[in-house]
Amino acid sequence: MAFTAAELANIANAALDYHIRGPAMSQVIQDRPTYDRLRRSQKTFPGGKEKITMPVKGQYTTDIQGYTTDDTVSYSNPANIKRAEYPWKEIHAGISLTHTELKVDGLSVTDSNRSESTTKHSKRELTVLTGLLQDKMEDMSEGWARGFTRMLWEDGSQDSLEVPGILSIVRDNPTTGTVGGLDSATFTWWRNRARTAASGGAITGSVNDGGATIAVIHTEWRQLRRYGGRPNFAPCGSDFLDQLAKEIRANGNYSDRGFSAKNVTDISVADISYKGMNFVYDPALDDIGRQKYCYMLDTRHLYLDVMDGEDMKQHTPTRPADQYVMYRAMTWTGGLCADQLNCHGVFAIS
Repeated sequence: MAFTAAELANIANAALDYHIRGPAMSQVIQDRPTYDRLRRSQKTFPGGKEKITMPVKGQYTTDIQGYTTDDTVSYSNPANIKRAEYPWKEIHAGISLTHTELKVDGLSVTDSNRSESTTKHSKRELTVLTGLLQDKMEDMSEGWARGFTRMLWEDGSQDSLEVPGILSIVRDNPTTGTVGGLDSATFTWWRNRARTAASGGAITGSVNDGGATIAVIHTEWRQLRRYGGRPNFAPCGSDFLDQLAKEIRANGNYSDRGFSAKNVTDISVADISYKGMNFVYDPALDDIGRQKYCYMLDTRHLYLDVMDGEDMKQHTPTRPADQYVMYRAMTWTGGLCADQLNCHGVFAIS
């Protein structure tokens, strides 16, 4: 027999929904291999007016000369030092939270000036399902990482106050324009390697003859090492990695075990590497429309340079006298620098 309206109302009044407690489970956090790699290897500088500069050199004047007896010989006076320069920028992320929201969260501010400390209300666990303060702090941390990752890839044209990223240094067409204030059209040694639509044609993916993409990697590896480069990191978009996997499967490099495992056939392709350099998926490349791209980088010569004492600096600003609001912020001051370009490459499939 069906419940009457009065019986249903009585049940609703007598029972509660079951609510799972704890932090909100994020559905959209991605891996950030490029952000993590560059953050780990960043350098520091003490300060300065506007830019980080460094000496670079790609031309030589002195040469050998044969002579005998009293032949006249010549002397050279080399003057080939150039300076590359990169701007340093100030980056901020911050949140605000009213004291009212904290009270709803079962917290009271004990230091009203900077809101640096709080106390929990008794029986707080009976009312709080997900901590608002904890969630907002997590939002700032994740938002920082997302924004910084995006900035690291973009070329700086999106915001003149942000750090110009990898696309401003490792360019699709390296034969024109400037990097670090030096003209690549004039200084041919100041160019990254490229195989893209803008630099003579993207790679036409093929599974024949060892695979066209694999063949380009093999050839370019040699050129990237020609002047002392040691590529050690290769972030890729999803389509580029799919093409590599397709060529590997087609050419028989399926696994190192073959089909020997009993009752199990592993159809995966192991992590892809070339001479110890791993090709890793960076979702940020998909986010900026570069699914078909791969960057082979030498992180000894492409690095973040952060001002001493200004790396992920925490701030707790004083609240305004006429507002009961707490603030939390984080700042970073630095730039992305490269002291050599011909050890980096960008490659795209068609």
